[in-house]
Amino acid sequence: MGCCSGRCTLAFICGMQLISILERQIFDFLGYQWAPILTNFIHIITVILGLFGTIQFRPKYVTGYAVWLVLWVTWNIFIICFYLEVGDLSKDTDLIMTFNISMHRSWWMENGPGCRVTPVTPPPSWAPEDHRYISIAGCLLEYQYVEVAHSSLQILLALAGFIYACYVVKLISEEEDSFDFIGGFDSYSYQGPQKTSHLQLQPMYMSK
Repeated sequence: MGCCSGRCTLAFICGMQLISILERQIFDFLGYQWAPILTNFIHIITVILGLFGTIQFRPKYVTGYAVWLVLWVTWNIFIICFYLEVGDLSKDTDLIMTFNISMHRSWWMENGPGCRVTPVTPPPSWAPEDHRYISIAGCLLEYQYVEVAHSSLQILLALAGFIYACYVVKLISEEEDSFDFIGGFDSYSYQGPQKTSHLQLQPMYMSK
């Protein structure tokens, strides 16, 4: 029952991770955030493999999933520090999120709750011709805090997934060890019943 409960809980956590990261991936696509898009894609693939390993009793897949979660937590901590501008980080840097391909920002910057976007005309002389210059006001929640909330949720799910992944790997290993102990994988330990003949042939003599 413990093994079933642990595996079911880990499968549920993987499902929640997939739902939350797909939602985040959509908004990162809308904001042309290329670095998060690539990282999210790797996370989706790894979570699917972890879910497969949980269902199919594959401890190597679950172990790989747990190792990735450590990297995933590190990435999301960096995202939080980036948007909160910890140290020398600046959320206005294009190189980190868009690989300096474009000047796009988070989708939530213009579409956050209560945000009012007003085009500025005429645009300043330094503004690129293929970009619009806008003014944003009235946001109930600034876009950087929305991004921080997304990363915080991913960290919480990753920590829960890491704990249960370690637990499931331990249970699967214990089950395999106990199965080996009773000869479950020893194909030579079992011998089928041998047929023995209880009838003895006796010579027959016929008298005339």
